Amino acid sequence: MRIHRYGDAAEIRADDIPLPVPGPGEVLIRVAATSFNPSDVGLRRGLLREILPMELPLTLGGDVAGTVVEPGGTGLAAGDRVIGRVHGATADYVTADAATLVAAPRTIPLAHAAAIPVAGLTAWQAVFEHADVRPGQRVLINGAGGGVGGFAVQLARHAGAHVIATASARSADLVRRQGADEVVDYTATTLQDAIDEPVDAILHLVPTSAATAGSLLPLLAKGGIFVSATVPIGVHFVARNDTRHLAALVDLVDAGTVRVDVAGSHPFTDLASVHREAEAGRTRGKIILTT
Repeated sequence: MRIHRYGDAAEIRADDIPLPVPGPGEVLIRVAATSFNPSDVGLRRGLLREILPMELPLTLGGDVAGTVVEPGGTGLAAGDRVIGRVHGATADYVTADAATLVAAPRTIPLAHAAAIPVAGLTAWQAVFEHADVRPGQRVLINGAGGGVGGFAVQLARHAGAHVIATASARSADLVRRQGADEVVDYTATTLQDAIDEPVDAILHLVPTSAATAGSLLPLLAKGGIFVSATVPIGVHFVARNDTRHLAALVDLVDAGTVRVDVAGSHPFTDLASVHREAEAGRTRGKIILTT
């Protein structure tokens, strides 16, 4: 599924192209699934050209879950089930640097594991690297109903924090099951009214204005930290590909500590519709796209 120019979702089309050939250190993967990330919309529209320069035509999809079919001399073997962050995974086959891949979880369907890499790494680095969440802390996760938010709630809870999560009514039950101690329906009240005790960390995961994000700063306790994966305020970061973190996430999934909640599954050919639904604000959680 590719775009030949930047624009609206109508620019997404299915193309038949030659089978990719892995280079040195790369493997060829038969794709089971990729997943949709909100940043895919910005990529398609050309809004991320300065951050993520790409050549057109561009195959979409930044997560992969699949099976190695050509391992080369990488140390992987044909038949290995792997996941990772890649470029161009909304395709039947994709090549990837073997060093960027880890073994897929054994306890969930391979296609569902495509929900982990981008969202899971973003949540891991927000919770453990940037916020350095500790046992007993009060942590506010703004945007818990999204894909990153679902992982962040579980990881913050795993770290021993008291988790306060924002979510709409349709996502509230899921967020509670993921481990949130308190859920604030942001459609019914403001965070300023709902939270009466300062928090030690705020993880801001929603694409708001800087002014809206800044209005949450008074909720922080003295010495608290504001971590943003969206707007440049507080500790603003862009998640990086780190196989140590990804492998640790897989271990937590296989141990039953972290669950992978897939909100919907669509074939690749529905990709344009998924983009339209996201732009209209009608998607939640992680959506996977399958071959």
